[in-house]
Amino acid sequence: MQGTVDGFNYGLVTPLVAYLMACLGGALGLRCTTRSMLVTRSWRPAWLALGSAAIGSGIWTMHFIAMMGFTVEHTPIRYDWAMTFASLAVAIVMVGVGIFIVGHRGARGTALFTGGTITGLGIASMHYLGMAGMRLDGQLEYNTFTVAVSVAIAMAAATAALWAAGQVRGFLWSLGASLVMGLAVTGMHYTGMAALDVHVHGTSDPGTGGAPAELLAPMLIGPLAFLLLAAVVVLLDPLMVLGRPAGAPVEHKPGIPAHGAPVPRARRPVHHPAPSTRRPLARRRPRIPQNR
Repeated sequence: MQGTVDGFNYGLVTPLVAYLMACLGGALGLRCTTRSMLVTRSWRPAWLALGSAAIGSGIWTMHFIAMMGFTVEHTPIRYDWAMTFASLAVAIVMVGVGIFIVGHRGARGTALFTGGTITGLGIASMHYLGMAGMRLDGQLEYNTFTVAVSVAIAMAAATAALWAAGQVRGFLWSLGASLVMGLAVTGMHYTGMAALDVHVHGTSDPGTGGAPAELLAPMLIGPLAFLLLAAVVVLLDPLMVLGRPAGAPVEHKPGIPAHGAPVPRARRPVHHPAPSTRRPLARRRPRIPQNR
């Protein structure tokens, strides 16, 4: 039996809140990525790890807030906690790989394409692995073409966001990029949900599984708390908010400033000859022949 799928059980509340969470995770992750380009290599892995965890937690939280409004007629929905948190780990790891590539190689050329592709695949993998953790009395089927479109949206959004992070500009620049990234990630989610068909095996009471919000809310506490802590870190660091101060070189390699920062040339010392201590030779007087 074809199940009637409703992805907006709470109206526009869940899509809007999900979008805001995607924007929050994206903004924090992009600022951390930008900050990693303003420090030496010793501190760079810490900022990149914080950024990847923020983006991964943001898109994971977005997904399951949106899933609070997802219901299927005639069957209750439950979630496998192990599979659900595995999707969070996949998101953080794959997003982290993409961010580390861009953070160490720069947001251009092959590094940007590779990092954006891996990050986008991480976003898509999180979505479909999270859907695989959903338990109901039925079978899930996906339209292949629509799934491919959703993956392409995730890859394009990730590439654009990482390119924006690599520009090393102010907070407003990253804020605009995070709004675009949040829109693309949320659009990827609902595009993937549009590819879903549910075939229900039988008729059961939907109330036996509990409301989706009651099931998912406890799982969201940890990632939400982490995003709040990451936001505190961002707000307490002036460079994270304001971006690169004017005239400050960005160090991509130890001791080598980037972005064409002028390197003062060492002046060649001028050697003045020391005054000679030898007495000048006396000029000989010409001998005058004497007449004999």
